[in-house]
Amino acid sequence: MNSRLLSIIRKEFIQIWRDPRTLTIVLIIPILQLFLLGYSATNDVRNVPLAIYDQSHSSESRALLDSYRTADYFKVAFAVNSEVEMRQIIESGQAKAGLIIPPDYAQRLKEGTAQVAFVLDGSDPTVASTSLSAAQLIGQKHATDILSEKLVRSGQGINIRLPVEVRTTVWYNPDLASAYFMIPGVIGMVLFALTAMLTATAVVRERERGTIEQLIVTPIRSWELILGKLVPYTMLSFFNMLEVLALGHWWFGVPIRGSLALVLVISALFLISGLGIGLFASTIANTQQEAMLTVWMTLLPSIFLSGFFFPISAMPAALQLVSYAMPLRYYLVLIRALLLKGVGPNVLWSEALSLVIFAVVIMSAATLRFKKRLD
Repeated sequence: MNSRLLSIIRKEFIQIWRDPRTLTIVLIIPILQLFLLGYSATNDVRNVPLAIYDQSHSSESRALLDSYRTADYFKVAFAVNSEVEMRQIIESGQAKAGLIIPPDYAQRLKEGTAQVAFVLDGSDPTVASTSLSAAQLIGQKHATDILSEKLVRSGQGINIRLPVEVRTTVWYNPDLASAYFMIPGVIGMVLFALTAMLTATAVVRERERGTIEQLIVTPIRSWELILGKLVPYTMLSFFNMLEVLALGHWWFGVPIRGSLALVLVISALFLISGLGIGLFASTIANTQQEAMLTVWMTLLPSIFLSGFFFPISAMPAALQLVSYAMPLRYYLVLIRALLLKGVGPNVLWSEALSLVIFAVVIMSAATLRFKKRLD
């Protein structure tokens, strides 16, 4: 490494060190994102407030209510005296679901079949869909228990066996912890967002202050200027990535089942794409604010179309096609498979090849445009 390149790298590190507020934000933001998304961004639906309108007041209705109480999905929060009162509680948002038991519930149950009404607040589809499935499963289980009890009493239930028994096994994430899914995504977002924004603003800052012209007239070659600008932010981004990975492993218990060296290699490939986007944004923008907005124009589609929050398979076909142009899509598949499944490169070679292509294309285009802008 020649002295000119070392001088540029040293200058950039000094510039970072002289801006302690930005440095502090850069180091703290990944930790805040980790804890916020690790704890709050979850699809787990538990303790849904449930309003009860029991018109039967029988032992049978109490047994049904016990089935819903013992389940982890619902919390009996209100006992109402009319459907109007139930509607008011659900409309106010105090309850998300309501169970209506008719007056003749016990009598109809003894005669053969009884019906109850389960009302759901559909304004939040995530809670409503999970609550709907849970309510149906709890009701089916309770009905099966009643039927088994009747058969046992009649002497026919000694050897009762269901015709089909489904035994489920969950691989890689037995507890279905949302943090196992979110934290690898945070690593990808940190690598992409911070790298692109820091690179773009660092180059534009030289132009705003008028120092880019001073660098151009020096003997420094254009590739040395580009590399000298990128190396410090590459190192800082890798530190952030290891910071999130370590906290995710030790605090949230996210496993690292794959090769750590392979994780670093894949992250480096993805990092090149982020650096290229930041460098390209610096050639478009004239101010740091413009550079930030340019990066955000690429960041927001990447977050929403890469599978970071929502499954790609659930998106419209047109958006699924657009998602193929997002490097973050491939990185999330790789990092989640490496950390949670412990697979090797023989399984993920197609996604890794896609990252290589993106890295080469984006960085080449950004470098060529940056050189042209310097000229």
